[in-house]
Amino acid sequence: MIKVENLSYSFPQKNLYNKISFTLEEGQHCAFIGTSGSGKSTLIDIIMDPEKYMFDGKLEIDPNCRIGYVSQFSQLDKPKETTVFEYIGEKFIKLQNEITSICAEMETSTDIDTLLEKYQQAQDAFDAINGDEFESNINKKLNLADLSNHKDLMISELSGGEFKLVQVIKEMLNRPDLIIMDEPDVFLDFENINSLKNLINSHKDTILVITHNRYLLNHCFNKILHLENMELQEFDGTYIDYNFSLLQTKIELQELAAADDEEINRNEILINKLRFIATELSDSSKGRALKARVKIQQRLMERRIKTPFVDIKQPDISLSTDNKIEETIALKVTDYSVAFDEILLENVSFEIKSTDKVALIGPNGTGKTTLLKDIYKNNNASIEINGDVKVAYLSQNQGEILTESNTILEEFADVGFETYQEIKSYLSNYCFNDKLINQKIGSLSGGEKNILQLAKVSAIKANMLLLDEPTSHLDTYSQIALEKAIKNYNGAILIISHDYHFIVNCMDYVLMIEDKTIRKMSMRKFRQMIYAKHFDKDYLEIEQKKKSVETEIALALKNTDFELAKTLSKKLEELIKLL
Repeated sequence: MIKVENLSYSFPQKNLYNKISFTLEEGQHCAFIGTSGSGKSTLIDIIMDPEKYMFDGKLEIDPNCRIGYVSQFSQLDKPKETTVFEYIGEKFIKLQNEITSICAEMETSTDIDTLLEKYQQAQDAFDAINGDEFESNINKKLNLADLSNHKDLMISELSGGEFKLVQVIKEMLNRPDLIIMDEPDVFLDFENINSLKNLINSHKDTILVITHNRYLLNHCFNKILHLENMELQEFDGTYIDYNFSLLQTKIELQELAAADDEEINRNEILINKLRFIATELSDSSKGRALKARVKIQQRLMERRIKTPFVDIKQPDISLSTDNKIEETIALKVTDYSVAFDEILLENVSFEIKSTDKVALIGPNGTGKTTLLKDIYKNNNASIEINGDVKVAYLSQNQGEILTESNTILEEFADVGFETYQEIKSYLSNYCFNDKLINQKIGSLSGGEKNILQLAKVSAIKANMLLLDEPTSHLDTYSQIALEKAIKNYNGAILIISHDYHFIVNCMDYVLMIEDKTIRKMSMRKFRQMIYAKHFDKDYLEIEQKKKSVETEIALALKNTDFELAKTLSKKLEELIKLL
């Protein structure tokens, strides 16, 4: 269906791919993974519109291949009066109306041949998307996504997560040969993530999905494309098998490469000794030995095992405060209410202490983001923030905090640094090097923008953080870095997240939105609840240990500690068996 051979592409400040190759075949469910900013979305753009990009190499797409697309950003492109059923069935309804109109015209027209031709074209298009079954198929997909009671709702009444699922259903029922989805899981609550998993697994045709979501990766895909350091790994199999295979291969290749390097270095020392004797002491016999040794070195270099990429692009996130305040009430909310078309939260009250780390959870569309913004604005009579508390805010809508027309360097000009050199030094900790800092923020990936927001939040040195979906778009290494930073932070945190791994690892307790109110829940009860509803026994803990061991192996390889890497690999294998 798609064949890429030796494709290379660069931005002015950044090389993205160096002669990457892969194929995508009919019926495959392929996960496309890689670190933030590695070029995944750009490669999708090239596949979608190859004429727009100047790249080297070959890109072959079946000329009959119809591609559907679901963006990482939910954008309402329909008027408010459109129902969910009408939105999903737009193409079906249009063709159905066209066929009815042609049939009506046939009753009075004398140009039957032309109308018959139009009728056949419309009917063929209708049959191609299984038009006769479209009502039944819409109902089946909505039921699979647990949205069966939303069929007659207006699109405007849906939460962002529900609308994303409706977009996925619409693309699937339009029956393209290939559906491409760019981080469709971002901002979905877990119920909607589970619905997305069901939709992906029910789809019989080809899917290519960019995602960092470990739950989807573990449960949905039979092919992996991994973009790393301008190179691409292609693997036919599950994500769990791929990750284990990749780490084992890296251990083996790096050990062989180290042995090759050692032999090449020894040979280079001999060459230098022979060159000294042959030139300084004019020993012609040593000159012949030198030529022979140089030829040996050339052969060694030619057959040298290439060192696998083992660097870890992990930001050094350091959340710090100007002053740690003694344990007291940092935030007090009393009888808070919010409503739009309907009441979302009613007479809500809670307190957060100055060292509490709290997750605010609940289904999409229940008022979490509105509450967090109202706390940040601090102009609501129901909200009281301690006078000694300095607040910083990270938005899921990155454009609220970052000015996309700014360069990265310009964005930090008024954050408290005295010189541009200080800004450069600070941003290097967040993986923004001298080449990148003059790049426009609008050209960054979603993950890079979130890292930049975290860098800005950290620079403010606030003692209370309001973080709205901070793990969205982040790759695994960045998520681990954020978890570590939050554990070490000595101020208060109120965080919105649907990432259960993240909540279990970092939070002291949760505030759960239910029936327009908020109740406090201990982490013990939260664990019990999510296991009862969503996971097999100990799944989250095993998955977290697995992620931690994978990172330890990567660090061991970076430090060329092969014995430790092998020991950890055996530990990883045992964890995989438990999953």
